[in-house]
Amino acid sequence: MSSHREAPEISKDPVADNTDVYAFVSPKKPTHVTLIANFIPLQKPDGGPNFYEFGDDVLYEIKIANKGKATADVVYQFRFHTEIRNKKTFLYNTGRINSLGDSQWNRPQFYSVTRIKNGRKTVLGRDLRCPPVNVGPRSTPNYEESLGSPARHRLGMRTVFAGQRAEGFHVDLGAIFDLGTLRPFAQAHLVPSAEAMDGVDSTKTYNVHTIAIEVPISEVSRYGNKPTDAMAPGAVIGVWATASRRKSRILNAKTGKTEGHGPWQQVSRLGSPLFNEVIVPMAEKDKWNVDSPSGDKAYAKYVNRPELAGLLPVLYPGVFPNLAKYTKPRADLNAILLTGIPSGVVPGFQNYTGPVESDMLRLNVAVPPTPMDRANPLGLVAGDPAGYPNGRRVVDDTTTIQLRAIAGLTIPLVDKSFTPDGATSKVTDGTTNENPAYKDHFPFLGAPNGGYETKPGSSMTTSSP
Repeated sequence: MSSHREAPEISKDPVADNTDVYAFVSPKKPTHVTLIANFIPLQKPDGGPNFYEFGDDVLYEIKIANKGKATADVVYQFRFHTEIRNKKTFLYNTGRINSLGDSQWNRPQFYSVTRIKNGRKTVLGRDLRCPPVNVGPRSTPNYEESLGSPARHRLGMRTVFAGQRAEGFHVDLGAIFDLGTLRPFAQAHLVPSAEAMDGVDSTKTYNVHTIAIEVPISEVSRYGNKPTDAMAPGAVIGVWATASRRKSRILNAKTGKTEGHGPWQQVSRLGSPLFNEVIVPMAEKDKWNVDSPSGDKAYAKYVNRPELAGLLPVLYPGVFPNLAKYTKPRADLNAILLTGIPSGVVPGFQNYTGPVESDMLRLNVAVPPTPMDRANPLGLVAGDPAGYPNGRRVVDDTTTIQLRAIAGLTIPLVDKSFTPDGATSKVTDGTTNENPAYKDHFPFLGAPNGGYETKPGSSMTTSSP
């Protein structure tokens, strides 16, 4: 699920690998929208001495479409550069890091932010400081107060952050990719094994690298305003993120480093969670990563007849009899994932971006935000229109939402003759985020897990009889 290792080639290049994209109206600042793109999946917090960091040779971008063509109308670009202060040590830090400018931090990162709008480039900020990774209480004491919070930078009416954060996405990867096991339904599986049990959060205690920017809605909306009518076409924006590398990469034998040459080539992209991970066949995943959302009509056939929807009745015999008999193209998934939901489907709501089929998060910025402490993690399908698939908040349980949608829960939105199977509303991978990973303010993802505090996982060996 999501996009942590979703395609063969990008899984070999984690520094450029999108993991999750979020877009939501800021709950405490409803005149602004928060855009988040996470990279570098499945970071073990204790992975030193060369800890995780953004790539100096990667162009990171968050893109917004607001004219219904699935092409970028507003782009925020992020470029990073790294310094080595002490070239005589192998250590990330030679003492306590008490501030972002502390000289005992040996490998600080800095970045610039550039906006492209109507073809015009504007540099919004230069030499902005990233925080260090969370090494542990001796190396990075009082992490959030001394390092995390000071790394939030004001750029006029905008706020920006780039650095390590706690992983906010939760999923039972081990079970799902073991022939589609959902631990709460394990006894009903075609290959029954253990008794029903809660899922195991595969990303618990892991970190990601986050790029987050909070901007006025008027800066990204079609008409340059703050829309108030949720049914107006100009109220909806499409959001996705990309990572690009130079087309040519050459190893410099003198420095031992790879150098990029030539124009930028997109190597990774992400809009809605799930799309490339589960919808697109393996043979086409790498191509999808270099394509533009405007060309996603080529992948519509996989949305209209998703492989997983056909597998569920086979893997769980007798659990999804109605889904097994449903042979129509999945117009519900096409709307959710490729066009947005048009008016008339959900009373008082729409996030339709037009007929161009494209993978983007679609956010209706006129829908008021729900306070974080009252947000329903099941989003729109649970009656909270501020949640996924209306954009995506960090608290949204997209794994459960999408599993239930694929299992048929959303078919009645477009086909009243279909009755979802009784199990559909109970489908889940059984996980919840057990970490206090969310904040009620920007950048919304919590302080990263520390390398010293993180407990190693357990292992199990199975031997042949």
